[in-house]
Amino acid sequence: MGSQSGAAATHALLWFIVVSQCVSTLGCGPHYEFAIEEFCMAKFRLDMQELDQGHWCIWEDTVELYGELTNCTFMVADKMDCFWPNRLVDEFFIRVHQHYFHDCSLSGRLLQDPPNRILGPFIAVPILVTLLMTALVVWRSKRSEGIV
Repeated sequence: MGSQSGAAATHALLWFIVVSQCVSTLGCGPHYEFAIEEFCMAKFRLDMQELDQGHWCIWEDTVELYGELTNCTFMVADKMDCFWPNRLVDEFFIRVHQHYFHDCSLSGRLLQDPPNRILGPFIAVPILVTLLMTALVVWRSKRSEGIV
């Protein structure tokens, strides 16, 4: 009887956790999304407009603004009794990155090709080595035909 009541208690606890998470998820719907758009994104948008667009990929220039945006989404979630982070926050930050940081690399610098004086040897040397090795193989194969 003890093992059945233990299993029932475990089962009930599992259902409680699942239901509480579902209720929390349902509570963070369009109202939360609207709130972070109106309160958090509006301020972030104004702050980013004040910052020169050439500085958007410089982490030192945007870290404070990005931190304020993150904290804002957390505070709104806390006031609305939503868990944080959640799916809506993830989607929100994906949209932010797609709009403001889509051209930025992971290091924070804008990606570009190296100058031709650096890029040229990295292209020419392998081509020349390939041609040289091909010529060497052909020359050795013709030279060893008489020796069998």
